[in-house]
Amino acid sequence: MTVTLTGNGLTLDDLLRVAREGERVEVDAGVADRVRAGRAIVERVLESGAPVYGLTTGVGVRMRTRIESTELAEFNRRLILEHRVGQGEPAPEDVVRAQLLLVANAFARGTAGVRPELLEHLVVRLNDGSTPAVRTLGSVGMADLPANADLAYAVRDGFELEAKEGLALLNHNGFSTGLAALALADATRLLDALDVAAGLDLEALTANLSILHPAVGHRKVDRLRALLDGSYLWAEGAPRNLQDPLSFRCVPQVHSAAHETLAFAHDRLATELNSSQENPLVLLDEERVISVANFDPTALAAALDFVRIALAPVLTSASERTVKLLQSPVTGLPEGLAAEHGLAESGLSEFGVPVQALAAEARLLAQPVSIESASTSQHEGIEDRITLAPLGARRLAQMVELGERLAAIELVVAAQAIDLRGRPQLGAGTGAAYARLRQLVRATGRGEPPPQDLEPVRQLVRSGELPRPAERGSA
Repeated sequence: MTVTLTGNGLTLDDLLRVAREGERVEVDAGVADRVRAGRAIVERVLESGAPVYGLTTGVGVRMRTRIESTELAEFNRRLILEHRVGQGEPAPEDVVRAQLLLVANAFARGTAGVRPELLEHLVVRLNDGSTPAVRTLGSVGMADLPANADLAYAVRDGFELEAKEGLALLNHNGFSTGLAALALADATRLLDALDVAAGLDLEALTANLSILHPAVGHRKVDRLRALLDGSYLWAEGAPRNLQDPLSFRCVPQVHSAAHETLAFAHDRLATELNSSQENPLVLLDEERVISVANFDPTALAAALDFVRIALAPVLTSASERTVKLLQSPVTGLPEGLAAEHGLAESGLSEFGVPVQALAAEARLLAQPVSIESASTSQHEGIEDRITLAPLGARRLAQMVELGERLAAIELVVAAQAIDLRGRPQLGAGTGAAYARLRQLVRATGRGEPPPQDLEPVRQLVRSGELPRPAERGSA
């Protein structure tokens, strides 16, 4: 298959296929005429001699400086070099491929004013499989200038830029949008896995499933009911307690909040995937070029903050449930889920330490960053706003990784408790998850240490191969 760029139809699934699976890209047949029309407007502005930011003038405070027609090619080449001030390690390959794809899709809209040849050049570089080195740090999220300069420098590869094309390669949020897209996709998959783990926790505790009554009203009650369809917990008298600890009892509320927040963020992302993020902007209908601030992705940056805030209580609750499953007074099972009562063995007790460490670190990443203010000294106070969108996306990606590791421990602990209960009848979804888990990690028996390597389980969580619960189900 091939992903076809139109400038307005790119989806998250398209991005994932290109960024992570190496899917080839082509430009829709109707795009070239639109891009030529945008370029023609730029050429007419040049001929008119009218001052246009970044086209016939310098950028930043140097917008007061006129660029002569004979200097335009050198100005655009130098513009890229001057902004190559990024810091840190190179970004992962999938992030850079996403970034390049988003630049190409934005150019396909025609509003960047570049030539069709430059768009085709970017697509060729995307399809040749090479990944430029783009440094991770240095962008404040008001156009990812340092990261974009690294990308532009690498992919230009001798291509001679003309007026506005250097700025078009710089003035967009492809880096932060690509980071956000990948992180949101991973967060969605993690939350699905955490739904499964929470279902197993309920069975491991012999929890009271009255919390999943349709009258509760939360959208994800149906999802959890589907996971637990056929479980022994639906039988009369199965629950151990009249009311379970809040971390068990509030799963529908906490997980529903996170799912709804993710849905909101995905909506913001869908807009950014096909947005004109540049400045200045070519108006095809009005045949003119205007100064705008489309490089300000506040909507996406704030949504990323919102997702991290909503994910934090999900991970904290998962940690709390895991710790409680290790406690004999709570479960009625051997302390630490050791193989038998009365053993001087830790069983899985020590897993209580890393789950709390992982949850604590995740909570620290939830602090909003889009509220940060900028110094007004940069460019004489003209650049006095920031969104820190790349930082928000990076923190979400880090939070997801911590969550994957926490979920791996949670699944192993829940499965051990289920074994100690004699492997009762599990739900349709939780039973399938338990069986898949036991292919990777066996139960911990008497005299045995806890599993020493949970990376296979973490990869299971990350792969999305755990059962994805349906929205509707019955007990």
